[in-house]
Amino acid sequence: MDQNFNTVRTDLALEAREMLTKQVREDVPGVLVETSADDDVIITRVNVTTPEAERMMGKAKGRYITIEAPGLRYKNTPLQEKIMNLLASELAGMVNLPRNATVLIVGLGNWNVTPDALGPRATHKIVVTRHLQEMLSPELKGGVRSICAIAPGVLGITGMETAEIIQGIVSNIKPNLVIAIDALAAASSQRVITTVQLANTGIHPGSGVGNKRFGITQASLGVPVIAIGVPTVVHASTIAMDTLNTLQEHAAFARYFKSMANLSDQDRHTIIRQVLPEMLGDLMVTPKEVDRLIEDIAAVVAGGINQAMHPNIDYENIHMYLH
Repeated sequence: MDQNFNTVRTDLALEAREMLTKQVREDVPGVLVETSADDDVIITRVNVTTPEAERMMGKAKGRYITIEAPGLRYKNTPLQEKIMNLLASELAGMVNLPRNATVLIVGLGNWNVTPDALGPRATHKIVVTRHLQEMLSPELKGGVRSICAIAPGVLGITGMETAEIIQGIVSNIKPNLVIAIDALAAASSQRVITTVQLANTGIHPGSGVGNKRFGITQASLGVPVIAIGVPTVVHASTIAMDTLNTLQEHAAFARYFKSMANLSDQDRHTIIRQVLPEMLGDLMVTPKEVDRLIEDIAAVVAGGINQAMHPNIDYENIHMYLH
C-alpha cells in the first residue's frame, strides 16, 4: 500500500498525540499533556519525556506548546493582540535569556509560494536591533535585546541547504538562541491558520509535506533552537479520510451509508487511492484567502516574538512595525 495513504503526516505534536491515542486507545506513556482554555483560545502543552514516547509519537523529546484560536481566520484585531500576548508569554517562559543575549530569528520557507511564505513575511516584521546596541539610551538597555533576522530562502532558490546557511551565520555571530519560524502541515483542516505551535526541539523544514531537509536543531547548530510554526496546508488525502470517517460515524443515522459502518482502515485507504491516484497523493490544500491569512498570522507571530524579546518597548511602538 502506498505510504502516502497509510500515514497521515502532521507537524503538530498535539495531532500526533491525538492520532496515537486513538490508535492504541489509551494514554501514551512518557507523553504528558496539560490543557487550559477560555472562550477564544485553547492552550495545550505536550511534553515528550522518554525515548519510547519519542519513537511512538515521531516527535523529538521536548516541550510543545500549541495555541489554538479558530477566530484567527477572521479579521479580529482584539483576538490577534490576545494571541500575540499569549505567544510572547509562552515564548518568554520557554527560554531563560540574559538581558544582553543575542538572538537570531530565521524565517524559513519560499517567499514566492504564499502558503510557504510565513517565515519570510514574519521576519520582515521583526524589530532588529543588533546594529543599534551602541546607540540605545541607558533606560532602554537591558530591555531591548540584540536581535538579528534573516530569511535564507530554500534550496531551489539558493542552491544551498538552509541549515548550511544558518550554520555559517551562527558560527560568525554566535547567538545565544535561534528562533526558527516556518509554515507547517496539519492533519486537520480546522487547525489551518488557527494554530501556533512552539517547540524547544528545533525543526526539520518540510517534514510535514514529505520533503524533509536537514534539521535546524541544537545538535546541528550548537545553540538552543525554538521553533514557531503555523499550519498553512493540509493533505487532500486527509480531507478525504475525514469525509469517510464522518460518514462512518453517522452511518447509524443515514440509511444511505449504512454499508460504511463496518469499513476497515484498509477499505478506506483503497477508496482514497481510487479517488486520489498516486500522482495526487501528496496534493496539498490551502484556503483560497491564503494571502490575507498569511499576512495576518505573520503579524501575530512577529508581534509575539517582538514583545518577548524586547520587554522595555511598549506594545504601541512594536505595533507600528507590524503594518
